[in-house]
Amino acid sequence: MNKKENYLGIKRLLEKSIDIFDGNIVFLSSFGAEDMVILHVMLSEGFDIPIHTIDTGRLFQETYDLMEEVRIRYKVNVRIFFPNNSELEGFISLKGPNSFYFSAENRHRCCAIRKVEPLGRAIEGFKAWITGVRADQTKVRMLMDEIEPDPLHNGIFKVNPLLRWTFSDVVSFLHEYNVPYNPLIDQGFVSIGCEPCTRAVKQGEDERAGRWWWEQGIKECGLHVARE
Repeated sequence: MNKKENYLGIKRLLEKSIDIFDGNIVFLSSFGAEDMVILHVMLSEGFDIPIHTIDTGRLFQETYDLMEEVRIRYKVNVRIFFPNNSELEGFISLKGPNSFYFSAENRHRCCAIRKVEPLGRAIEGFKAWITGVRADQTKVRMLMDEIEPDPLHNGIFKVNPLLRWTFSDVVSFLHEYNVPYNPLIDQGFVSIGCEPCTRAVKQGEDERAGRWWWEQGIKECGLHVARE
C-alpha cells in the first residue's frame, strides 16, 4: 500500500467513525510516532475531533517539546489530563518514587494511577476514542479490530486507524508528509512512554522491548487489552 492509500485509509476510517458515533469521538494521543500520523491526517482534513492527552508527570522533555510544537504548528489546543493527586501522593509516600522497578505489582499500580485512571476521565462521555495501536506490536494487539468495543470501558468503542500498519509504514509517512515527531525515535526509542520506564531498542529486539525492559512477558500498561 502506498503512502497516498495509507493517508486515505485513515481519512476514510475517521469519516466512518464520525458517522457511526455521531461525531461523539475523541482522539487520545500520547504523541508517539503513530499518533502523529493520525493527528496530521485529522487536522489536515479539518476533522472536528477533540484531542486529549495524559501527562503522567514523568514524561521525557522531548515529549513535552513535541506537544508544544504541535500546538504552535497546527494551531490546536490539547486538553491534558493528570493523575489523581491524592492517590499518587499516597502511593509514592508508601512505596517510594521508583517502586515500579521492584515488583510487577508496583509497576502495574503505578501505571493504573498515572495512566489508566486519567484515561477513564479523558474518554468519559464519548462514544468512541481513537488510538494509535498497531497489530504487530504485541500478541494482545493482534486480536484487535479497527473498530471494536473497549473491554475496559463499557459502552465505549475504540477506533484503531493504524492497526494494519508496520513501524516502517509509520516512519515513511512521517518523512513523506514532513510531520513533526519525537527526536528520540531517531535514537532507537521506538515506543515512548514515561522516561524511567523507557529505553532505546537494541539491534534485533522487539520494538516493545524498550518498555519496562526489566520485566518479562506482555508489555502493556493496562490501557489496551484484548476482548475475550
